[in-house]
Amino acid sequence: MIETIASTPLIRMIVLILTFVGVSVISVLVISRVDSRASVRKELRAIADDRSRSVAESLTQRRDDAWSKLVNQIEKVGLNLGDTRADDLRDKLKAAGFTSPSAPRLYNLIRLLGVVVLPLIVVTLLLGGEEVSFFRLYVMGAVSALFGLYVPALFVRAKADRRRELLVNGFPDCLDLMLVCVEAGLGLEAALDRVGREMAIARPEVANLLTTATLRLRAGASREDALRNMAEDAGVDEIRSFATLLIQSDKLGTSIAGTLRVYASEMRERRRMRAEEKAHRLPVLISIPLVMCMLPVMIGVLMLPAAIGVIRTLVPALSGGG
Repeated sequence: MIETIASTPLIRMIVLILTFVGVSVISVLVISRVDSRASVRKELRAIADDRSRSVAESLTQRRDDAWSKLVNQIEKVGLNLGDTRADDLRDKLKAAGFTSPSAPRLYNLIRLLGVVVLPLIVVTLLLGGEEVSFFRLYVMGAVSALFGLYVPALFVRAKADRRRELLVNGFPDCLDLMLVCVEAGLGLEAALDRVGREMAIARPEVANLLTTATLRLRAGASREDALRNMAEDAGVDEIRSFATLLIQSDKLGTSIAGTLRVYASEMRERRRMRAEEKAHRLPVLISIPLVMCMLPVMIGVLMLPAAIGVIRTLVPALSGGG
């Protein structure tokens, strides 16, 4: 294969281009990693000295990293990475936790590279081996292109489902802390800020939602708008119901502490019911490998002695020896 690559100028040029692209991507990843670590250390020193932003602001900070710069440079060359359904794509990425303004363009870039680079790599590897037909090259190239096109979408969908699960499981704990803060005399904005800072490590997804809502309130948004935007960012029915409940409680003048207490108990009950539902599904799920793997072995163990006895009795009788 190495001799074929060295003797064919086209394949040698493709290998060099792929090597250059790989080294460039690795360099960008390393630079992005180093920059993120340096920024985290800088924020930690600023927080320790009480000279900079709070944890709530640092959680929602938007900064242009190396990926954003890369996307901007590619668009300056002339390649448009926009999408005709930009709003739907932005909502899907936001549900998965990708809230950067450059996330949709980076997503389109990854899919474009998957459609172009993967078939090129597959075709190059096939041409470097034994002789293959044009139909096989076409099929393998088409399959790899579809793989590069749909794998990012599947990854975003799986990450969005995982984020929703983390939000649903972690929100009752945050409601309990919020209830303690409200009963201690804090207002809703101060309670959101305090709980967001306390849960930044244990429940970072929920803390990000609460701190974002706090920053919107501090920026001048009304309480209703901030809570509705928080519910839209979460994309979870339980949090939408919670936001609606708080808005109605605020308009009607009822006790926020009582509302939080009742809704926290309801969410915990729903979480317990989901756990019981998964537990009740286990026997059905276990029966599938039981029937496919263990049952044939058990049947063989039970039937084999009887089959041997029948053979020992019938074979001599059929052969006339009985």
